Amino acid sequence: MPQPLRLVALFVFLLPLIAPASAVQADILERLSEPRTHAVMRHALAPGRTDPEDFDLRDCSTQRNLNDTGRSQAAVAGRMVRAAGVEIDHLWSSAYCRCLETARLMELGPVETRSMLSSFIVQRWRGTAQTEETQEALAALPAEETAFLVTHNVNAEALTGVRPISGEIQVVRVAEDGTVELLGSVKVPFSD
Repeated sequence: MPQPLRLVALFVFLLPLIAPASAVQADILERLSEPRTHAVMRHALAPGRTDPEDFDLRDCSTQRNLNDTGRSQAAVAGRMVRAAGVEIDHLWSSAYCRCLETARLMELGPVETRSMLSSFIVQRWRGTAQTEETQEALAALPAEETAFLVTHNVNAEALTGVRPISGEIQVVRVAEDGTVELLGSVKVPFSD
């Protein structure tokens, strides 16, 4: 079989294996319409591992920030949520610039900075209190309201038990007592 025909045959064979992944992701995002269900997203791609020791939350030039790929990823995340037909009632973000920019670029509504979502990677002792505060805030919302949280990998992992990659959206159900159940996750691509 000639090479071009082999590639077409391979594509036709792989298409059914690829297509269901996007359908599954859409199904996961659609679950945000269910009562007491919320999204927890690790900020979009921001190269590097940690912020410099002398970083300042009020000065983005001192922090790790989104690059062009991360900005594109954030916009794709917003389009995916809107395509799922989900209404976001609360868009909460960490005070770090990479989280705020991710939240704004998603265009899901006004962004509210919440200190409980800021990274505790350097001050691990704060993790338990911040996680409990996040659980309480989500549990206190009316059952029909949906919150979308943009935060950091350590915060998301403390809340869900699973460490997300950059731009990953974890869909959770939060009971009235603050118990968190991970329903699934969506790995947001860097472009459409």
